[in-house]
Amino acid sequence: PQKQADAIEQLVNAGASGIAVSASDANKLTDAINKAVDSGVPVVMFDSDAPKSKRLAIFGTDDISCGEKVMSELAREMGGKGVVAILAGNQNAPNLQKRVQGVKEEAKKYPDIKILDTYYHKETPQDAAAKVEQVMQAHPEVTGWAMIGGWPLFTDNALKFAPGTVKVVAVDALPAELGYLKSGHVQVLLGQQVYEWGTKSVDMLYDKVAENKDPPSTFVKGQLIPVTKDNVDEYAENWKKWLPKK
Repeated sequence: PQKQADAIEQLVNAGASGIAVSASDANKLTDAINKAVDSGVPVVMFDSDAPKSKRLAIFGTDDISCGEKVMSELAREMGGKGVVAILAGNQNAPNLQKRVQGVKEEAKKYPDIKILDTYYHKETPQDAAAKVEQVMQAHPEVTGWAMIGGWPLFTDNALKFAPGTVKVVAVDALPAELGYLKSGHVQVLLGQQVYEWGTKSVDMLYDKVAENKDPPSTFVKGQLIPVTKDNVDEYAENWKKWLPKK
């Protein structure tokens, strides 16, 4: 987080016309964003907000409804009953806190689903996979994982259980994660429009800097796209278009 704050200051000093950033810790970033804006450099956020700052706007997911969607998809896969663990990344990230809230709110609609606990971890694939393994060994009764980020799915063989024995719904549908849909370890990935994090951020900054035009709202929502075994190949083709040619 401190490195992000330092980077914003460096960009302002280097003469940046506008800055796009995703907050890893909103509290630590707010001052740096405000200083940038006060010195005439507009800042837009993508994915994770710093809502108390003077940022121009945020483009991203409605995190509470994202959490609700994770849980509703998971409940459907679990047949409305079972024990769910929430994998939740960094405890201080405001976007993740809201997703956890959404999962818990939605779970209340299913009297036969019990939320075991929320598990935080360092946001590396290895730490996340280790956390899942640790929980599964301590609580073999877990039959569903609500992963509000795809952290463990960026490493191979992260999920040690037999495909389908434990249902998994995770946020993001990045290329590294798609194999888990094909293997049957993960039932649904909710794809965020990560390509648009870049394009929309730049569009908003350009409109502000070049035409002094504000975004239509301070919160510009991106859609979540459910990716399953049925449409994974089609979704993988999108990535070929989005990623730069090597």
